[in-house]
Amino acid sequence: PSGTADALVVLRVLPGPGADRVRAAARCAGLSCADDPGAPGTVTVVAAADTGRALRGRRDPGPLLLVCDTVSRSGVLRALRAGAVVLRTADLTPQGLTAAARRAADPHPSIPYPELSHLLANGPSDGEADRYGTRAPELTPRQTSVLRLMAEGHANAAIARLLGCSEHTVKNVIYEIMARLQARNRAHAVARAVRHGLV
Repeated sequence: PSGTADALVVLRVLPGPGADRVRAAARCAGLSCADDPGAPGTVTVVAAADTGRALRGRRDPGPLLLVCDTVSRSGVLRALRAGAVVLRTADLTPQGLTAAARRAADPHPSIPYPELSHLLANGPSDGEADRYGTRAPELTPRQTSVLRLMAEGHANAAIARLLGCSEHTVKNVIYEIMARLQARNRAHAVARAVRHGLV
């Protein structure tokens, strides 16, 4: 059964292999499905074999959730750079879909700890390290602290409380981080930081 928060999340499940299974999990979770990509709170869901196929040619507006059979570390990074949330088909339960849809619909999506831990433990991959140059941007200790808390999914107010500073200061630090990492959004900043081994 869905709570009031879930009622705000609407799924737009694109046709394709696995779409019926996603719709069935959405029904069990009490999540609404619609065809209008412009409706507020609508999360576009793409089911595919892997993140590469799921992202191929994607120009969908708004939040994006990828449900993939195979999810590699490079696939997770690719999805992060695209601002998408990834859910493994093996984890496609009503609860798993609800959690992933909430993360995708959040203006500041977080990375679940198991995925972040996997990315951090393995460090940057060789094939992707040269894409933006081999020199990793340098961050100040404060920027690194804010970035780590962003990666854990904390909002600005929570980061300010945890670091004992104002929310205005946190916003300024995030602005500096985005500029230094040349990131489009918070998820992109975390993805670039992970790839460069900064967090």
